[in-house]
Amino acid sequence: MKKINTLQQIAQSKIVAVIRADSSEEAIQITKACIEGGITCVELTYTIPGVEDAIKSLVSEYKDDSRVVVGAGTVLDETTARLAIMAGSEFVVSPAFSKQVAKLCNLYGIPYMPGCVTITEMQEALTYGTDVIKLFPGSLVGPDYIKAVKAPLPHVNIMPTGGVSLDNIQEWLDNGCVAVGIGGNLVNAAKADGDYQKVTELARQYVEKIN
Repeated sequence: MKKINTLQQIAQSKIVAVIRADSSEEAIQITKACIEGGITCVELTYTIPGVEDAIKSLVSEYKDDSRVVVGAGTVLDETTARLAIMAGSEFVVSPAFSKQVAKLCNLYGIPYMPGCVTITEMQEALTYGTDVIKLFPGSLVGPDYIKAVKAPLPHVNIMPTGGVSLDNIQEWLDNGCVAVGIGGNLVNAAKADGDYQKVTELARQYVEKIN
């Protein structure tokens, strides 16, 4: 049931903030800024030093807020996936498809979102029970690609990451994406000078754009 709730929350919010940071503390601050701005689904990447501490902290702090969903990104192997799940991650994201990660996530009832570009990659991922395909990098293909994919695979849930901006977010969603992932275009505002209010403001702009 929790898996269904997680997927529903992502589909309802339509935006997943992809958090990359130089420390777990910075990741927590950026995440809180996103949530304050209305983006309540966040993916903390394994490129963050001490990311599991950040995941545990955020899951604990927002455990009573059903809107907030915390997942792990840049998960390259099954060991990392299990560590992420044990830390409290509610979904797992990879830059590429992994059979081992897919099986592990299925075992624990956790949504898995692997990075795919081609129809062949997507078909294989779907065969292993993938719930959402992370179209990555989205900048490689653009919003029109969604229509091309959904012609032969109308049932596939696609979430583009990379190449999503304020200017094109509505186009991605109108073309049939279940949600979008937003990374640098959202969080880099804070990384330059530590001004987390900029992230909150940008998050609000994204939320207003789709509402």
